[in-house]
Amino acid sequence: MPRIILDFDPPQPDAPEFTSETGDLVFFLSWAFSTRYGASHEMSIAAMVLRSELKIDLQPLLTFADRKVEDPADEEALERAWQDAGPLAECCERVQEALGSSEKRLADLNGDYPALRDNIQELAAIAGWAAEHGARMRVTYELEDET
Repeated sequence: MPRIILDFDPPQPDAPEFTSETGDLVFFLSWAFSTRYGASHEMSIAAMVLRSELKIDLQPLLTFADRKVEDPADEEALERAWQDAGPLAECCERVQEALGSSEKRLADLNGDYPALRDNIQELAAIAGWAAEHGARMRVTYELEDET
């Protein structure tokens, strides 16, 4: 099952963690990122609505990397994924609010991807916590549990 893994700089051993599976969030991030390449999946369309119609800057949410490093380019992408936690928290709060709206193209995701809104809400809370503790964050994903 794909999952999100969060890193903090400086390390935060007492940082909150996701309390549920994050596969829906991995799918959303992947499809939302792929909109720039012409993807037309329902999650890509939702990302376009969030960005174009609701004017939400999705860049903090779409700053993520594959945790599996296979070559120097992967290592560079992983390093570029570090970001300030405050803008990520704000972005997630706005997206979570929008997913709770009556906008059909967004509300439909709640039935097909029931954990997505909660995942984004949790990420907002975790990023808010990190910002309060002066930590940067890195959002990464794994397609399989490699532990």
